[in-house]
Amino acid sequence: MELEFDSIHNYYERLVFNEIQDQYLSSELDEDQLVDMACLALNEIKPRYIRHDVDMSFFMSAEEHQQVRQQVIQAVRRAYAKMQLQETNRD
Repeated sequence: MELEFDSIHNYYERLVFNEIQDQYLSSELDEDQLVDMACLALNEIKPRYIRHDVDMSFFMSAEEHQQVRQQVIQAVRRAYAKMQLQETNRD
């Protein structure tokens, strides 16, 4: 029997990717820097591995949803600040 592990992913990945696309796509950072920014943000957040996003969403309260959202926003902001600092130091 071959197991299907492809469906397993970190719940926060899509949230971080969406936050970067929604808020930072028009920033001065290029595509590689935005992808690096996603890595920095994701490394700050304890991963939650799931198979289906609906599984996570269904079992969270409205307060937990808000906490997750704030955690993602803050991690992405810190990653953006690090990327800006790196750019400043490079100049």
